[in-house]
Amino acid sequence: MQPHRVVVLALDGVYPFELGIPARVFHAADGRYEVLTCSADGGPVRSGADFSVLVEHGPEILRTADTVVIPSIAPDRVPTELSGPVRAALATIRPGTRLVSICTGAYVLAAAGLLDGRPATTHWQLSDHFRHLYPQVRVTPDVLFVDDGDVLTSSGAASGIDVCLHIVRADHGGAVANHAARACVMPPFRDGGQAQYVEQPVPAPTATGTAATQQWALEHLDEPLTLARLAQHAGMSLRTFNRRFRDETGLSPGRWLIQQRLLRARQLLETSDLPVDLVAGQVGFAGGASLRQHLHAAIGVSPQAYRRTFRAPRAAEEKKPAVPTG
Repeated sequence: MQPHRVVVLALDGVYPFELGIPARVFHAADGRYEVLTCSADGGPVRSGADFSVLVEHGPEILRTADTVVIPSIAPDRVPTELSGPVRAALATIRPGTRLVSICTGAYVLAAAGLLDGRPATTHWQLSDHFRHLYPQVRVTPDVLFVDDGDVLTSSGAASGIDVCLHIVRADHGGAVANHAARACVMPPFRDGGQAQYVEQPVPAPTATGTAATQQWALEHLDEPLTLARLAQHAGMSLRTFNRRFRDETGLSPGRWLIQQRLLRARQLLETSDLPVDLVAGQVGFAGGASLRQHLHAAIGVSPQAYRRTFRAPRAAEEKKPAVPTG
């Protein structure tokens, strides 16, 4: 089977770290993706650091892409108007091709009119500037990434990894995405709706943090986990626990629990034959109807549809007869 082709368009001012994210993540998906890098004119690209980048391809490969990624560029080089070569390069992209931006790469998509009427995000520090330049875009400033089907936009450097892992998960399921995440030494899943900026992105390893309670909760997802019970485990008042939890995760305890329960449910749907009601019970939802409601709200499909998508292909592969050797 031909691998899914991802073409990364490097533009003037590109940040080297973000430029390398697609190759690093998608190459970790065991051959399911091919990643190529091009420039708008086929020549070297001045990066946002003190060196230039020599790419292997010109804009002609954009018309062969299944997914196009626009990495972030230095804020002082974000376009208010696209140059002729960049506009011509984008015009070669086939209709229906998935488009992805990392951080300020959203400016390029917006300048090309590809975000008109759509929800999108970019770095939180630039959201007002972005909204002023492109009022026709429905800016969502406080999330890690926005998935609008064939167009995905992400907020900052690390969220570029999040959106690429999200794409792997959407294309091939949690097992493949988790494998890619482990290869990159990254958390396998951060909800796109998680806040971009939190006061303590990495909780201090002290008795005053909530990290131990988060781990305990993950081991007891099948039980009723009220805010009061979580606060009691952490040895804090309700108000203090809620505040510290939000500071450390960017989410409310309730939203974080739903996210973790959905992640566990998706793993069970992919790897087990348990009925939906039993899956719901094992991850702490009140029943199958509750799981269906939350899963549909999160990713737009039912548990049965999710299982058919991500379990059937692997089951078919397992049934293939072994190829004789010798």
